[in-house]
Amino acid sequence: MTDNTMDNKKRYKAAIFDMDGTILDTIDDLKDALNYALAHFGHRADYTAKETYYFFGSGIRVAAARALATELGEPLETVLSIGTPQDHSQVDLNDGSITEIIDYYKPYYASHCAIKTGPFPGIPELLQKLARSHIKTAVVSNKADPAVKDLCNDYFPGLFDFSIGEMPDVPRKPAPEMLWRALDALGVTASEAVYLGDTEVDIETASRAGLDCVCFDWGFRTREQLEASGAEHIVSSCEELVQYMGV
Repeated sequence: MTDNTMDNKKRYKAAIFDMDGTILDTIDDLKDALNYALAHFGHRADYTAKETYYFFGSGIRVAAARALATELGEPLETVLSIGTPQDHSQVDLNDGSITEIIDYYKPYYASHCAIKTGPFPGIPELLQKLARSHIKTAVVSNKADPAVKDLCNDYFPGLFDFSIGEMPDVPRKPAPEMLWRALDALGVTASEAVYLGDTEVDIETASRAGLDCVCFDWGFRTREQLEASGAEHIVSSCEELVQYMGV
C-alpha cells in the first residue's frame, strides 16, 4: 500500500466509491457494448478488454471518442488525454457521429450491463463492515444514472445509502458536483469523507471536491499509471483499505 500512515484511523464518517473498476468488474460488458455500437456504424469493433480500459473513466462520450481516435492510429497512451484540457486529438467530442454511437450504445448497454459484470472480491463484505462501523457509503460514477442505480440494486442491495451517475443537469467527473451531492445526501463534510476510485479522473475529482482519495490498483489503471497521476494512497485489497481507514 502506498503511504502506510495510519493518521486517518477512525476519522472518516463516509466512504464514497466510484463504480466501474472500483467496486464492479464491468470491463467485459462495457467492451462488448462499445464494440456492438461501433460495429453498427462501420467502425473498428474488435477492441480487447486491455484496450477498453484506456477508453473508460470519463463517461461514454469520451470512451467513444477514444475508440475512434485509436481507430485513426493514435496510441493508447495518448488517447487518455481526450476529454482533458490537454486534448489535442483529431477527434471532436461534439461530432455528430459520436452522438449516434452513444445513442445506439446506451439502450444496448442498459439491457446487457449485467451479463459478465460482478463485484470485485471482498467488496460486499467491505460494505457490510463499513455499515457495522456506522460509516455511510455512496456511489458516484460517470456511468449513466439509471445503470448506476440498477447495478447497485442488483449487486449491492441495501448496502449503499446514496448513488448518483451521469445525468443532464450534473457535470460529470472530474467536476466535483456529483461528489458534493453525495456529501449533502450523506450529511457529512468533505473532510469527513474519503473517495475511492481507480483512475486519474477519480484522483482529480476528489481533489476538486476537497476529499481524500484512495485508489484501488485492480481497476482501469495500473499502479504505475495511478502513481504518475499523483495518487497518494493506493491499495491492492479490501483488507488494506480497512487497515488504512482503521475500521
